[in-house]
Amino acid sequence: MNTLTDRYVWAAARNVPEVQRAEFANELRERIGDESDALIASGHSPADAEVAALTDLGDPAALAAHYVDRPLHLIGPRYFLTWWRLLKLLLVVVLPIATAAVLLAQLLSGDAVGQAIGESIATGISIAVHLGFWTTLVFAIIERSPSTVKVEIWTPEQLPQVPDAGRSHWLSDLIASAVFLVFFAGAIIWQQFFSVYADDAGQPIPLLDPELWSFWLPYFLVLIALELLFAIAVYTWGWNWWLVGANVVLNVAFAVPALWLFLTGRLFNEDYLDAAGWPWAEAGGIIATIIAVMFVVIPTWDVAEGIIKTVRGRGATRVTAAV
Repeated sequence: MNTLTDRYVWAAARNVPEVQRAEFANELRERIGDESDALIASGHSPADAEVAALTDLGDPAALAAHYVDRPLHLIGPRYFLTWWRLLKLLLVVVLPIATAAVLLAQLLSGDAVGQAIGESIATGISIAVHLGFWTTLVFAIIERSPSTVKVEIWTPEQLPQVPDAGRSHWLSDLIASAVFLVFFAGAIIWQQFFSVYADDAGQPIPLLDPELWSFWLPYFLVLIALELLFAIAVYTWGWNWWLVGANVVLNVAFAVPALWLFLTGRLFNEDYLDAAGWPWAEAGGIIATIIAVMFVVIPTWDVAEGIIKTVRGRGATRVTAAV
């Protein structure tokens, strides 16, 4: 009958590569014998000494892993911070972009809004799971191949900057601007394919004049993209007089053509207005005036807000100081 020592040595050795197995088994058997003899010399019976020696050695699989320097964790401290930073970056950057792209594709393909949102959420969850799984798998493999991977050495240059007092406001402004601009661009595209009104052939009637796609609607979409870059610039550098000037140019470039198209009756689709019963008696003139005023007031306030923030020194940086 196999002794406890025989069983322990076999259980540990089977977790060691075959080329090392015989040497490991001999060393382990000798170690167990030495510890058992020491316990017997101190007054333990042979059986109790063997059990005590094996108990002190612990799990044979863990002992074998330590012998061959094989980690028993998925990702150890050596690569944990690199893995965590990369995973957060992927979840913050890749996941929202991919989910938004799926939502836009679903809407453009003609799916109902509810169905498109549901599909994008399900796809987003799937993407998050895949990002987490494959990133972790790669680092688990790297963890077990230490000889082929150069470990990133931390240096003081990697220390983050102490955030400015108003930095959190910059981030909230950036998020709000990005959400609004993406929604605005999506609405311009969406209205071309979906509408509460349809023509005699059952086709949706766009809110905006379809002829605007020849130039003006692509022009406004480009301005929206520039506005998004502008919002990122404000978040990166804070308000300064160069960005105030850029803000004035962007607002004028948007407000003047939009107001001109509206006042000349070229902005909205005549078929849509007819289907909606426009003008709505006396209310039609009031609503048209309110819309025209909004085309002036909103850009003016946006420019004024940028000037106020710059004068107050909100988000002052070396760029602001240089200006």
